[in-house]
Amino acid sequence: MAGLRDRINALCPEREIFLRSGGQVKFIRISRRAQLAAAGALSAALIGWAGVTVSMLASSASVEQQRAALAQQGKSVASAASKVEGYRQSVEELAEDLKTRQDFMDDLYKTHFGAEDGNAAGADLVGEEKANAKAAGTEKLDTKISMAPEAAPLVKLEQRQRRFALLLTHAVERRADKAAAAIRSFGLNPDTLARSAARAQGGPFVPWKGDKGAMTGELEDLADAMSRMEFLERSLLTIPSGQPTGSPMLTSSYGYRRDPFNGHAAFHAGLDFPGRYGQPINAAADGKVSYVGQRQGYGNVVEVEHGNGIMTRYAHLSGFASRVGQKIARGDTIGRMGSTGRSTGTHLHFEVRLNGQAVNPRPFLEARKDVLQVQQIATARFADVRDRG
Repeated sequence: MAGLRDRINALCPEREIFLRSGGQVKFIRISRRAQLAAAGALSAALIGWAGVTVSMLASSASVEQQRAALAQQGKSVASAASKVEGYRQSVEELAEDLKTRQDFMDDLYKTHFGAEDGNAAGADLVGEEKANAKAAGTEKLDTKISMAPEAAPLVKLEQRQRRFALLLTHAVERRADKAAAAIRSFGLNPDTLARSAARAQGGPFVPWKGDKGAMTGELEDLADAMSRMEFLERSLLTIPSGQPTGSPMLTSSYGYRRDPFNGHAAFHAGLDFPGRYGQPINAAADGKVSYVGQRQGYGNVVEVEHGNGIMTRYAHLSGFASRVGQKIARGDTIGRMGSTGRSTGTHLHFEVRLNGQAVNPRPFLEARKDVLQVQQIATARFADVRDRG
């Protein structure tokens, strides 16, 4: 402390200042204490000014930063508001578009299967128990609406679509069951036909790029039901149930008979229809002509493949009205009645073969009225699909 005091005293010695003015001399003495006080005051003033300047600069920089942050936040808020508004508009537009489509699907359902209320003709397609379960499932979905008010139209639409899918699934299942029962009435097993069809598949492998979980359980069930109905109805159309000719009576049945030429016991693989020479011979079902020509014992023959291993043969013809590869519909004329081959007179020999083995054609040609109605419905549906295609 003594050394510091000595340094300060050395820097601030007492000073005397002489001033001459008008021939007079004035003497001013500045003490060490006065010098120290002046230096302290000056230092304090400089430090204060520097502090104020630094504070003002810092405050100005902070204000600028705050202004920049507020401007950026304003831009972000405006951008977010624009996105939210765009989202709401897109949700509303999507909901309106989907609602229009759903209204169309509801009208389509009512047109084909009846109204949805319990007193309508289509109510039995679902059944009271399943309808109640369906309604319970719909009520459970209502809790989702409170989660996102903007998405409420889409949630309601989802409920309608799932309800529609349930209704349509049960309607399709009932229709498929009728087709399966009709197939059984011909002595055929629809499950066996389905297994045979399942083996006949192929094509290049193309990986699925979509969302595997995009379909709800209701839509998956509907897709399976539609696929089953499609197969069964198409299979039903391949079953030969149309009359191959206009003759109502038979001269020889399927199975055991005495051979008309030698009188020995023989197996007759089809039905014989008498008629006039040149009488039209018609296809018993939709199919594709697989053979036109002569076969030993049969004479002139037309054979038609109907799919699922079913083939019909028309023999002893006098002429042909079809060609190999030609697609034909039930009732189309494919030949003319005659008496070619091993024949005792003008008639048609008609066979039905399943996987190459002859079966009795009578059950096919004596189908019940309700079975024929199911076939007619399927025929009309596929005809409508072809027309729209």
